[in-house]
Amino acid sequence: MRGLCVATWMAASSLVVAAPPLAYPPQQGFGEFVVRQSEGAPTLSIGGTVVPYKEVTLAAQMPGRVSYLAGIEGDKFKKGDLLVAIDDQELLAKRRALLAQMASADAQWRNAGIQFNREIYSPRSKTPPGGMAVPNLFDQMFTRPMEGFMGERSEGAELSADIHASGTQVEQARSALMSLQADLQALDSKLRDARSIAPFDGVIVKKSVEVGDTTQPGQPLLTFADVEYLQVDIDVPSRLRAGLKEGLMITAELDVNHQQVPVRVAQIFPMADAQRHTVKVKLDLPQGVAEPGLYVRVLVPDFGAPERGNPLIPATAIRYNGSLPGVYVLDEQGRPNLRLVRLGERQPDGMVNVLSGLRPGERILGDPPPGVAAGWSGGTAAPPR
Repeated sequence: MRGLCVATWMAASSLVVAAPPLAYPPQQGFGEFVVRQSEGAPTLSIGGTVVPYKEVTLAAQMPGRVSYLAGIEGDKFKKGDLLVAIDDQELLAKRRALLAQMASADAQWRNAGIQFNREIYSPRSKTPPGGMAVPNLFDQMFTRPMEGFMGERSEGAELSADIHASGTQVEQARSALMSLQADLQALDSKLRDARSIAPFDGVIVKKSVEVGDTTQPGQPLLTFADVEYLQVDIDVPSRLRAGLKEGLMITAELDVNHQQVPVRVAQIFPMADAQRHTVKVKLDLPQGVAEPGLYVRVLVPDFGAPERGNPLIPATAIRYNGSLPGVYVLDEQGRPNLRLVRLGERQPDGMVNVLSGLRPGERILGDPPPGVAAGWSGGTAAPPR
């Protein structure tokens, strides 16, 4: 009886081994895909960084102590909002003293103008120095006319000299007032420098001081940026410069979730780097897809390179054996065999370039089920469990 059971078990085992391998034709729903060849110019992946569209670093313009700080990193502000203020009590005291000097200079200017008008309408050269006493009256009636007749005195010259002296006093008083006004403008400029205002709508991305810190001219206070619109900053090899122009739409892949997004060439710098021989290019990102500082790979077309016909397969056809990517290639009988491949760039339409391991025209499973991925190894045609 025991021998009969062993024989039966051996016969059953032989029957399983002798059974033909299962085939997976397209009608069973696994999706046969014919590998095709890519078209167009090859692309080169260039790493870049997401940067704000506008970014400024506000620095101290005068020594002093920080008396006000609007917020911390991430806080949003409108254009014209106060961000940082430096203590300006000493400047305000100087301004009050300067206003007092200006008031005194203005009074002197007005007095000089009155004296000038008096000299025109009532010249001092014709006015007796004293009152209406007899000697003065005698001097006015006889002495002065006699001096003029003998050529020893010229009333016109005296009048002209007196008017010129009065006019000089007016000009000096006006110049003194204008000088004080210029000092006031310079002081107001320093007062404006003591307050850092938001130049546009944005957020604080970096804070370099705290309230109470002492600053010196040129010391950074904070970095303010417009993060609503973002750009990608890349350095393109000079040989790729000819294939780029402003307004060209290309593809970028985010490093966080490998999402592919379209980007537009916004600016191409006119001069290449003399050391690295690269050209800086800025590209506009769609809103809300990234944050400043993230790493991005940009697929730049290389029109100067010969066209390569890399095979294209859908991303759903790729299965990973550990960390190695592979696809299931169908043989002539429709049996899938796992083949390791080397992958290239991912295309915006969900296709992936294959650098090695496949040839155009071969048939693969477009979306292998989990059982196939778990039951096959390279070149083996065993059925899934």
